[in-house]
Amino acid sequence: MSGRPVVTPVTAALFITVLLIAACGLVYELVAGALASYLLGDSVTQFSTVIGTYLFAMGIGSWLSRYIGKGLIARFVIIELLVGVIGGFSSTILFLAFSYTDAFRPLLYGLVLVIGILVGLEIPLLMRILRDRFDFKDVVANVLTFDYVGALGASLLFPLVLVPRLGLVRSALVFGVVNVLVALWSTRLFRESLPRRGWFIGVGIAALAALGVGLAGASRITALAEEGLYADPVILARDTKYQRVVVTSWKDDLRLHLNGHLQFSSRDEYRYHETLVHPGLAPLADAARAAGRTLRVLVLGGGDGLAVREVLRYPAVQSVTLVDLDAEVTSLFRSHPRLSTLNAHAFDDARVRVINADAFVWLDGAADRFDYVIVDFPDPSNFSVGKLYTTAFYRALARRVAEHGFVTVQATSPLFARSAYWTIVETMREAGWQVWPFHVYVPSFGEWGYVLAGHAPWTPPSEAAMPAGLRFLSARAVPALFDFPVDMGRVAAQANHLNDQVLVRTYEQEWARINR
Repeated sequence: MSGRPVVTPVTAALFITVLLIAACGLVYELVAGALASYLLGDSVTQFSTVIGTYLFAMGIGSWLSRYIGKGLIARFVIIELLVGVIGGFSSTILFLAFSYTDAFRPLLYGLVLVIGILVGLEIPLLMRILRDRFDFKDVVANVLTFDYVGALGASLLFPLVLVPRLGLVRSALVFGVVNVLVALWSTRLFRESLPRRGWFIGVGIAALAALGVGLAGASRITALAEEGLYADPVILARDTKYQRVVVTSWKDDLRLHLNGHLQFSSRDEYRYHETLVHPGLAPLADAARAAGRTLRVLVLGGGDGLAVREVLRYPAVQSVTLVDLDAEVTSLFRSHPRLSTLNAHAFDDARVRVINADAFVWLDGAADRFDYVIVDFPDPSNFSVGKLYTTAFYRALARRVAEHGFVTVQATSPLFARSAYWTIVETMREAGWQVWPFHVYVPSFGEWGYVLAGHAPWTPPSEAAMPAGLRFLSARAVPALFDFPVDMGRVAAQANHLNDQVLVRTYEQEWARINR
């Protein structure tokens, strides 16, 4: 064929088909990567291996397409039906496999391989179907254009719409429906060239029905998977743009889990948060009261508001700025009756300002200075969190702290992740801080570590400096927190740098030994 390409309704529909199947294929890939990150941690490794496996599988599919000689349309419809069903139910299978079997990793990469091979077959077959309608150069140009546009659309929809509004299970099922609809639409487009058209339509309708059942029962599927993950009943579960948030309850014990990792138990969180806040803040507040001045406090992370609750015990605190990435978490702990009661309605206090932003980026652009900073990030289990434990971050933090001010950082367990803990201490020291490492026992977690840091001398608080109403900490108990037994004592450690995050690797290795 030569001359100006003629775009008919059929060819236009086929190009839209390219866009849709590209979007579907990328969504299945993103679902697999996100699920692996949620359940296994280390998002960089999980996404890298999932994407690599998927692209490799697509290459296999493209290579295998050469062996399909006849019945291109029938083969294309079959592939669309298979991709729709397998891809649509992929997240369901993986969630249940993680909860009830030991075969999550083989299933993960097995599904990625199968879906990748099928997706790799789609585009070569469509290009061969279109070659009788366009010049080869127009086929390649148009197919690749719509393929890339579809991929862009999926990559934008996934974090902004699909995950926060539908969740991972429903997102995969919805795009499974799209693949099956493409198959059914193809039976109409090529009805004169498709033998046994009625059989294909029947299979497509059955696939749609199965996916519809999956969509109707998606909440129950997720709940069933999470019943196997968590010991206590799940009372709240949702996907945000950044993480999977689950709250469990048993009698008077509320527990928050982010991406499957326990963040606190309401039965003993006061031990963790009182120790995080008061050794550094109490002396500052006492000095401020005596001098007749007020304090400005910054909390980085801590979207549950529990550290803010402790800060607000001090009348000398004029303002508290909390910076947390996930708006849905801070909103949840502001509005949910049981959770807002736990943090004593801290977010309703007029002194508190909540900013939902990446702390690393926000800190770089901030102009304010604070008297006291609490850094309450999750453990450095991946590189995106690990950047918040680097010399670059701690140097940026120093610019926001007053000369007399202090910082307290949660720093994982000095017992279970001893080298990782002392790596954080060394990182802060190399960044120019004077450091005072300390620890406490929290029953839900075991021994837990912190680092108090500043540029001025620190002295333990007096009894009069401690606020009323504490359930665990007293001035008499504070000095003991800074005494480390032999099995948690200092070990040689490298500082953690932005371009070489030794902390993440050390942390993974140490916790992997504990979990074996």
